[in-house]
Amino acid sequence: MAQTILVVDDDPVQRRLLETAITRSGMTVVTAPGGQPALDLIAGPKGDQINLMLLDLVMPDMGGLEVLAKLRPAHPDLPVIVLTAKGGIDSAVEAMRAGANDFLVKPASPERISVSIRNQLKIGALSGEVKTLKKKSTNTLSFDDLVAVSPEMKQVFRLGARAAQSDIPILIEGESGAGKELIARAIQGTSSRAGKPFVTVNCGAIPENLIESILFGHEKGSFTGASDKHLGKFQEADGGTLFLDEIGELRLDMQVKLLRALQEGEVDPVGSKRPVKVDVRIISATNRDLAQMAREGGFREDLYYRLNVFPITVPPLRERPSDIAPLARFFIERFAAEENKAVTGLTPQAAQLIERFAWPGNVRQLENTIFRAVVLCDGAALDVCDFPQIAAAMGVETLARQNAYAPAPGAGDAGAMPVGRAVASPYSLSMTGADGHIRKFEEMEAEIIKTAIARYEGHMSEVARRLGIGRSTLYRKLKEFGLEPDIENEPMAKVAEDTGEPIGTIRKTA
Repeated sequence: MAQTILVVDDDPVQRRLLETAITRSGMTVVTAPGGQPALDLIAGPKGDQINLMLLDLVMPDMGGLEVLAKLRPAHPDLPVIVLTAKGGIDSAVEAMRAGANDFLVKPASPERISVSIRNQLKIGALSGEVKTLKKKSTNTLSFDDLVAVSPEMKQVFRLGARAAQSDIPILIEGESGAGKELIARAIQGTSSRAGKPFVTVNCGAIPENLIESILFGHEKGSFTGASDKHLGKFQEADGGTLFLDEIGELRLDMQVKLLRALQEGEVDPVGSKRPVKVDVRIISATNRDLAQMAREGGFREDLYYRLNVFPITVPPLRERPSDIAPLARFFIERFAAEENKAVTGLTPQAAQLIERFAWPGNVRQLENTIFRAVVLCDGAALDVCDFPQIAAAMGVETLARQNAYAPAPGAGDAGAMPVGRAVASPYSLSMTGADGHIRKFEEMEAEIIKTAIARYEGHMSEVARRLGIGRSTLYRKLKEFGLEPDIENEPMAKVAEDTGEPIGTIRKTA
């Protein structure tokens, strides 16, 4: 999941040197021996994975300027750094005019190349974020701006694009944090109402005594504290889209008034003498089962059928694991640029960790977790140790990041091992069985005792002390669970207890 850099140079020695320098920075490198192979690679199925191009200006088959001329119409945002042995001002100006983002003179030091690459990636990430924010502010966000590759989300996009072709009421169902509001914004941005108001109302966060006023508005002096006339959310969204989030939390009496507003296309502001016509497209969202609520009387059936004309279900993140990697990459690029960090991706172990996690908080939880990891990370890639809470939940032991190496427990310099990687802890204990249910207490107690014996190498006095039980109780439990150690000479075991020596040591010296 590291950033992918395309190196284009006809000199194989230069390609190898650049590949080595860039790889050391924690990035992935692909190479092309000329301009046309580079263009073919970018136009291929994996072209969208390339984050930056390092381009030689002088090549026999196709020069760098010609490559830029053919590249820019289809890929205007791909950062390109030009390298050439001719370091004249005219060459630099010509390359910049052709669409290059930076210009380096050979031989450039690895540090200079790395800094230039990181700067361009950071600028690209911030530019992308600015474009997304601008589209959100102008209500022109489309499905092409959303990050998803899974078939499940592609189906959601297809349904959303089809629903955007009319003003049909839409009900978006899904767990909290799955991205329901983004889907609603993309529907608005794809429809004929793009650029018109997009007003969001969280029905679960409105005070009960203000629901009617906030939704439908009020006239001046209509109640105590109404010092001015207030346009409700329906009138604010006139001509555009009203997004009713957490619609299942709306009070029953307000559901009646909402139903009338939907049926008649007009609202009654509090204290007004006449209704007000509104032209609003309704998109609702919920993380609850409205059908079940309607059957139980917690939600009006007539309103449910009015809202649920075109249902769209957003699957939780755990059901579309192929989206985790691109989402994580997107968040890393964004937060690394915002926090001025040199983080470019994830180690393979960290990538495997987050892809196996269930993410109960969905995309929102993933975003916040990546944000925290980027802020705490001091390396070029996020590692397992940067996700301590996720690692703990997955039963993975992490090694602390201390410069480049940290000693193994009980080892000297000879026992040093690379850090920043995941180690499956031999002392982890799972509380659930293969069937997903909590295991029996006896099973867990037996496993704890076995783990303690392994942890303290058969040193039974230490095992008993660490478990907080007497030695006689320990041996009794070993017998109950059928875990009696295979001791050839029982008196030796007694000696081991009295002397405090491990049984294995006594066997060797007896």
